[in-house]
Amino acid sequence: MGGRRSRGGGASGLLVWAVAIAAAAAAAVSRAQLQVGFYDTLCPAAEIIVQEEVSKAASGNPGVAAGLLRLHFHDCFVRGCDGSVLLDSTAGNQAEKDAAPNASLRGFEVIDSAKTRLEQACFGVVSCADILAFAARDALALVGGNAYQVPAGRRDGNVSSAQEAGANLPPPTASVSRLNQVFGAKGLTQADMVALSGAHTVGAARCSSFNGRLYSYGPSGAGQDPSMDPAYLAALTQQCPQVQGSDPAVPMDPVTPTTFDTNYYANLVAKRGLLASDQALLADPTTAAQVVGYTNSPATFQTDFVAAMLKMGNIEVLTGTAGTIRTNCRVAS
Repeated sequence: MGGRRSRGGGASGLLVWAVAIAAAAAAAVSRAQLQVGFYDTLCPAAEIIVQEEVSKAASGNPGVAAGLLRLHFHDCFVRGCDGSVLLDSTAGNQAEKDAAPNASLRGFEVIDSAKTRLEQACFGVVSCADILAFAARDALALVGGNAYQVPAGRRDGNVSSAQEAGANLPPPTASVSRLNQVFGAKGLTQADMVALSGAHTVGAARCSSFNGRLYSYGPSGAGQDPSMDPAYLAALTQQCPQVQGSDPAVPMDPVTPTTFDTNYYANLVAKRGLLASDQALLADPTTAAQVVGYTNSPATFQTDFVAAMLKMGNIEVLTGTAGTIRTNCRVAS
């Protein structure tokens, strides 16, 4: 009896190992499906079509490029890079795009245009998640970032939750510790976080995301942030009056707002970071060295940014038979 029990336990153990090995093999195959040139035979014009639509949109409005970069970021940080940020809200569900942190997202129409053309060229083949990844890469190149190849093969998710967006996206008031926590939860390092923050060298932010630094800072709730350059602070109070009926946008980099360069980091050194989470990178000694380093080596920043973008683009991707290919990026399928 004892021998039989022993052999039975061994067989059970072997079965567990076999299942584990099979699962690991399946995971490896899934990861292998995310590759450069994924659509070369499935839909040869895929990347060209996306590039054309991004170029067309950005030529008339350079701010679109920054919007597409931000769309990809906000997609990947909620449920991974699965295109869920593109889904519209329904009667029974408030989607990610309608969460407070996503209120100023832009570029949806560019993804729609690319998707329409892709469905005509190759019906049901190219995922919305991959379109976002391609569009971010193409947008970056248009504003002066380094070109790079995007591994593809992502599939789309069908769940989009405003509540999850609020819980996963870093707030504009985040400390370095909080930023490390948010990025670390996605498998990104502190160095990745500092590099990806450089995306704020293009685009704009709503006054509401930093008004606290201008009018309600400190214990009294009525002060101004002393870490901000006084001249810059004065300029911002002109652009963002304390009492206002609207919520205007202000360039993240007032010097070269449509060029992907290292002025974002130079602004931090000059105490001209727009968001509290930006300026925090210089105040913390563990990140300040990287900030200053980028001001002295633009090439290093460009290289690090691309590496971090590629790493971010792999967050919790759906591949193989997981997920789906939505024919309309705004609607679950």
